[in-house]
Amino acid sequence: MKMIPVLLLFLAVMLAGHYYVCWHVYNILPFPLWGKVAAVSLMVLAFALSVLSVLPALDRVPFSLATALYEIGTSWIFIFLYLLLAFAVLDLGRLLHIVPSSVLVNNVIGAALLVVVMLAVFVYGNMNYNSKHRESFSVETAKAVDGRKIVLVSDLHLGYNNHRKEFSRWVDMINAENPDLVLVAGDIIDRSIEPLDEERVAEEFHRIKAPVVACIGNHEYLAGIDSACRFYDEAGIILLRDSAVSFGNVTIVGRDDKSNARRLSLAQIMQKNNVNADSSFVILLDHQPFNLEQAEEARVDFQFSGHTHYGQVWPVSWITDAIYEKAYGAHRRGGTFYYVSSGLGIWGGKYRIGTRSEYVVATLCAGGI
Repeated sequence: MKMIPVLLLFLAVMLAGHYYVCWHVYNILPFPLWGKVAAVSLMVLAFALSVLSVLPALDRVPFSLATALYEIGTSWIFIFLYLLLAFAVLDLGRLLHIVPSSVLVNNVIGAALLVVVMLAVFVYGNMNYNSKHRESFSVETAKAVDGRKIVLVSDLHLGYNNHRKEFSRWVDMINAENPDLVLVAGDIIDRSIEPLDEERVAEEFHRIKAPVVACIGNHEYLAGIDSACRFYDEAGIILLRDSAVSFGNVTIVGRDDKSNARRLSLAQIMQKNNVNADSSFVILLDHQPFNLEQAEEARVDFQFSGHTHYGQVWPVSWITDAIYEKAYGAHRRGGTFYYVSSGLGIWGGKYRIGTRSEYVVATLCAGGI
């Protein structure tokens, strides 16, 4: 119930923003009345699909159609954002007498330039998303870690937009690293378990040639935590929910997601699972990178998180920078090293503008910090 006012405010802002963008598109297009109305109608339809993309009703639509509706609806959210920014800049230019008012009214050149710029931005964004960045580093420690090589990924968001075929390429990429361990910092599932069952995606995880250990993300709760846990089990993933597992002298601690208000504190998890931070090299998987000081206080050696996507597109990345102590990349507090990943997959439309999709290769090296 507490979320209802927030959701209503968000809907009001979205409707006001769409009115602003639709009004500008109607005015700038050098079309007859029917053409202007058709263009605005398509934008309204895209907005409706963006709402449908987050509703359970999408699961009742045939898989191929649901995929198309989801990709159109979620892509529109990003297209709308950049149209909003473009018209805001043009309006500011008009108010400052830099941009002639005529540019925004029935203007062939203005409309053509807008289309060309938008196409260029989103073609680049899609190409950038599909180009997966390999981030690698060594983590030095005084503890005995025998040069273990770990591939770390987060935010796969497998579902209506990231299908089994695409995930299969990611598995090949992971296997090519010949890792000793694969760690996943949550959000393997996007919004529903239905498309994963439809494509039998769990089978693909069994091709990974190393143990896969994961924690829960907030999207597992959105998809239904019981169904998500069943999927993890079918996929052969070692799921850590406020629990730990050891591989030699390396102990992986996985927290339940912050979505669960009843999750244990990190100190409680360490005590419950008899984690010895004096002798073991302790890696913490915590999907959402809040309260980073807790890992430092618990003497965790390395924390890996995701969730932020680093905003996926600029300028949302600025917002994530304002929200989190560290929204993306490497960080250190005391004796604890952190890495917050922008994610291998993506939510919604497949665009990365000013950010990147990545996987991380970390090598544990004995040598002191």
